[in-house]
Amino acid sequence: MVSFNPQDLTTGILHGYLLSAVAPRPIAFASTIDAQGNPNLSPFSFFNVFSANPPILIFSPARRVRDNTTKHTLENVEITKEVVINVVNYDMVHQASLSSTEYPEGVNEFEKAGLTMLPSDKVKPFRVAESPIQLECKVNDIVHLGTEGGAGNLVICEVVKLHISEEVLNDDKTINQEALDLVARAGGSYYSRAKKGFFEIPKPLATKGIGVDNMPEHVRNSMILTGNNLGMLGNVDALPTKDEVNQFVENISERYPDIKTASHREKHKLARNYLSYGDVKSAWKLLLS
Repeated sequence: MVSFNPQDLTTGILHGYLLSAVAPRPIAFASTIDAQGNPNLSPFSFFNVFSANPPILIFSPARRVRDNTTKHTLENVEITKEVVINVVNYDMVHQASLSSTEYPEGVNEFEKAGLTMLPSDKVKPFRVAESPIQLECKVNDIVHLGTEGGAGNLVICEVVKLHISEEVLNDDKTINQEALDLVARAGGSYYSRAKKGFFEIPKPLATKGIGVDNMPEHVRNSMILTGNNLGMLGNVDALPTKDEVNQFVENISERYPDIKTASHREKHKLARNYLSYGDVKSAWKLLLS
C-alpha cells in the first residue's frame, strides 16, 4: 500500500483523496436567504442525519481550498439561522450540479438552474418544488473546524417540518427507495445513483454556465426537454455562433433532410437524443437552428 501522513500532503490532494475514499455521500441541496431576503441554493455532500429525537441534520459548507473564502450558504445561515434541506434525485441531478456554479452574490441559483421556488411553512428560505423530500430546518449551532482553506463548518440543523411527495410513498406511508431514486456524490466528477451505480457529470467550476434563465424561451419552456436536459444545456459558458449553427445544419441535412423546416418540438426531440449521449454542443446547435 501507499501510505501518507496528512500533513505531508497539500490540502487539495488530501481533499481529493478523502472525497474519493469516503463515498458515495448523500447530498444536502441547501436553500437559504441572505439578510436582504435574496434566495441562494447550493448542494453539499458533507452531509448526513445524526439524530431522530430531536431530528438533527448536519451539513458542512467548507472553506474553499483554493483561496480560503467562505460560501454564501455559510454566510446566510450565520445571519438567518434557517435553511431548507432538499434531497436530490436522479431527475434533477444536472440542475443541482449547475446550481453549484460560483455565481456572484445576489444571483438566484433557482433561476439559473431552472428550479421552482416554493414557499416554506415555518422558515423563510424557499423549498425546491422539484425535490421529492424537503426538510425545513432551524439552525441550532455552527461549529467552525478551522480557519484555513478546506476547513469545515458544521451547520447543525433541527428539522421543524417535513414535506414528502406522495409519488415516493408506499401505501403504508413509508418511503419507497426505488421510487425516490436518490443520487450521491463521490470523488471528482462522479456521482452514484442509488439503484444503478456510478455516472459522471462535468463539474461546473472552471467556467460559469449561462443558466436556464438565459436560454431562449422556446428552450426554457420546452414540453420535451427534461430538467436534467436543461441543466446540461445551462452548463455551457457560451452559445454556438450563427456560423457554427448553420454549418451544423448543413452537415446533418443529408441524414435529416427535413431539419431546416422542422418544428421546435421535432428539434427538441432530436436535441434530447443528442443530450442522451452527452453531446451538449450539437444539441445547442440544433436548438438554435
